[in-house]
Amino acid sequence: MLPPLALSLQFASLEDATPHRSALPRHQVTRWIRHALAAPGEITVRIVNLEEGRSLNRAFRNKDYATNVLTFDYAKEPLVVADLVLCAPVVEREAQEQGKTLGAHYAHLVVHGVLHAQGWDHETSKKDADAMEKHEIAILAKLGFANPYQ
Repeated sequence: MLPPLALSLQFASLEDATPHRSALPRHQVTRWIRHALAAPGEITVRIVNLEEGRSLNRAFRNKDYATNVLTFDYAKEPLVVADLVLCAPVVEREAQEQGKTLGAHYAHLVVHGVLHAQGWDHETSKKDADAMEKHEIAILAKLGFANPYQ
């Protein structure tokens, strides 16, 4: 049985939100998150433009560019509480560069962000990166997605 989830799905002001809204139907985002959760969760997924993505990355990571996903984790137990911020233009560009559908790339980044919210990390060591990648691949396979790292 998958853990319960309270989801807030938000779309900031985007130049063209249509492809992003189409790639992120609420029921699918819920499914992706629940498969990545090991405990009940309260998760906000916010889709932002370049300006907001860059501003948040600069303010919280001291990196002056928009990145694909930022995870703000507030609690891990007994309830996973987190905000995931995905930068629509970056996600769209990466999907095109990698030859993936927008939906498949969003699924990967949502799963990736949810794992970060639970303490998984790929920047601490090669061993941790390999473990996180393997876990992502397994979750995405259960969801019907190909290995995102190939």
